[in-house]
Amino acid sequence: MAADTPQKLTLERLFASPDLSGSQPRGLKLSPDGSLLTSLRPRADEKERFDLWALDTKTGREWMLVDSKAIGSGAELSEAEKMQRERARIGGSRGIVAYDWTPDGKAILVPLDGDLFLAHLDGKVDRLTNSPEGELNPVVSPRGGYVSFVREQNLFVQPIGGAAPWMATQSGKGTVHWGEAEFVAQEEIDRRTGYWWSPDEKLIAVERFDEATVGIVTRAAIGADGTKVVDQRYPAAGTPNALVELYVMKPDGSASVKVDLGSNPDIYLARVDWTPDGKTLLVQRQSRDQKTLDMLSVDPATGKASVLFTEKSGDRSWLNLTDAYQPLKDGSLIWRSERTGFGHLYHFKGGQWTALTSGNWVVQDIAGIDEAKGRIFFTGNKDGVLEKHLYAVDIAKPGQVTRLTEAGWWNGATMDGAASRIIVARSNPTQPTQLYLADATGKRLRWINENALKEGHPYFPFLAQHQERKFGTIKADDGTELFWEMITPKLEPGKTYPVFFQHYGGPGAQQVTHAWNGALPQYLVSRGYIYFQIDNRGSINRGKAFEDHIYHAMGSVEVADQLAGAGYLKTLPFVDAKRIAINGWSYGGYMTLKMLEAAPGVFAAGISGAPVTKWELYDTHYTERYLGDPRTDPASYASSGALADSAKITDPLLLIHGMSDDNVVFTNSTAFAARMQHEARPFEMMFYPGQTHRVGGPGISAHLWTTILDFLDRRMPAKK
Repeated sequence: MAADTPQKLTLERLFASPDLSGSQPRGLKLSPDGSLLTSLRPRADEKERFDLWALDTKTGREWMLVDSKAIGSGAELSEAEKMQRERARIGGSRGIVAYDWTPDGKAILVPLDGDLFLAHLDGKVDRLTNSPEGELNPVVSPRGGYVSFVREQNLFVQPIGGAAPWMATQSGKGTVHWGEAEFVAQEEIDRRTGYWWSPDEKLIAVERFDEATVGIVTRAAIGADGTKVVDQRYPAAGTPNALVELYVMKPDGSASVKVDLGSNPDIYLARVDWTPDGKTLLVQRQSRDQKTLDMLSVDPATGKASVLFTEKSGDRSWLNLTDAYQPLKDGSLIWRSERTGFGHLYHFKGGQWTALTSGNWVVQDIAGIDEAKGRIFFTGNKDGVLEKHLYAVDIAKPGQVTRLTEAGWWNGATMDGAASRIIVARSNPTQPTQLYLADATGKRLRWINENALKEGHPYFPFLAQHQERKFGTIKADDGTELFWEMITPKLEPGKTYPVFFQHYGGPGAQQVTHAWNGALPQYLVSRGYIYFQIDNRGSINRGKAFEDHIYHAMGSVEVADQLAGAGYLKTLPFVDAKRIAINGWSYGGYMTLKMLEAAPGVFAAGISGAPVTKWELYDTHYTERYLGDPRTDPASYASSGALADSAKITDPLLLIHGMSDDNVVFTNSTAFAARMQHEARPFEMMFYPGQTHRVGGPGISAHLWTTILDFLDRRMPAKK
């Protein structure tokens, strides 16, 4: 039931605190004994600042463990930590953004404002470090004997009892880094750390990388108060990557052994794991062309490696990396593979493979494994592309999959180490994210955050204007089914409406789901727009063949499918076919340019945010995965770029970019702007000083959307 006196959504309220989707905790973890559930919660008056909270899983009592403002210094983060946060897409977050339980469950390691603290359950907080240099990648060792971190490009180890830290590595300086993940590992490989403790904490596997061979991009980080010229090591497509090596050493840095990663140094260090007994190091070595992945079995005493197994892609495809795997205590391995064309789970034991799941659907993540019962919990879309559910399968009963979550929702799930309890995060088109604790059968034990849309919820006053999301499909030119979603205002007979056509279009993402999509689309609908988006071929969770359409052909089939969406819209009697505007960010910004170039006159206007305009400017691991090496296949880069055909754009265009973007570097937009100006093509620009790839935050978000909507009001005004 909506409020008796409904309020009207405004841009200012849309981005103010508290969040309209409800105050959502993140970073949820169960204590080692399962008695407490900890999380990071935003402050009611400052939704981007997080504190550490605890919930008693038996009584439901909640309390703040660490107040970020009470112990924080407010010191500016190191440049390295700022960049790590950008890589993790939490660049706008403040306060506590990560933490780590001690194995005995008595304390929690808390990084804050560049230093480390140890929080006890009684509220006492001990400071562990107090240095002008920041600490990166801090963790508690597996048995709780040490805290480790990276400082000034070297790995440090500190006894948790309070003794001074020591340097486990010594040579980190200049272009040499120890214990960190290199740029492409953080940005594209989804590997955030560069060191790994053995289970008995007697050894540490440590990455060393040297960026000396990586090209320098001179980036002008243009801010409101001046400009910093940053010489950033950026491995652009077709250029050398950092030289990566792996060593195994004792916690004091002695007895260092180099791991044999093979004779070819031009590889990616994809994943590193210890077996549960600590006797073997498992290293995933990915080829530069990303068509081969070797699982190496490494003797930590000698560094000698042998190939345990190899995954290979087809000729016109690539291998997607995964975190859905786990070595087991009996020496076997649970592993996700796309060898059948769809991501599924396999049991690898004694050199033999057993398929645990199969079919034309996708396993996404492993939530937990109960080794005692031989039961695996995982998320996937067995029940339909638009939903994600938690399932379970027994190793002894391959193919017998049980769903543990309720139909009609998009679910995420994590579990404790013993896989006895589940933290479920779910939402649907009418309900913002809810969090609950469940047992191993999926039965809900208690709400963590019910987040019900009732009186007191931030969105409750606006429920009266909330419009239904509708879903449907159209066919691509090859007959492939494409899913779309739409929100319309209350339709009046004979009236037509403009369309705000949102898109992303790039690989590795799915936009159309049965998940809550926030208040922004509802705000756009309240302004009279139809909100629409469609997932094209090349996107994720539809199987490998669906993704592979973009192989060496970016900006082709995705554009065709988005144009098919526009064609469908123009057949609808309530759509004003002459007032369809497209909007996208990052790959979506690139897609805006490619769509306007491919089909002049189809759209009334386009907004392009932080676009890649020349793929040679983007990084190795992402770009070469899809387009190959520009040194051997320049034609794919020429056809996929957005610069050559810029003169074909005749429709109104708004170009937006953060002027300190170190991901899609600002040069992409300046190169495009220069091209358009040279061709005497009019367009509009809005560039944001000091903003990175994420343009947003207090004040900035409202300004960004005011700019977009003012542009649309001018370029496709309402009918008179």
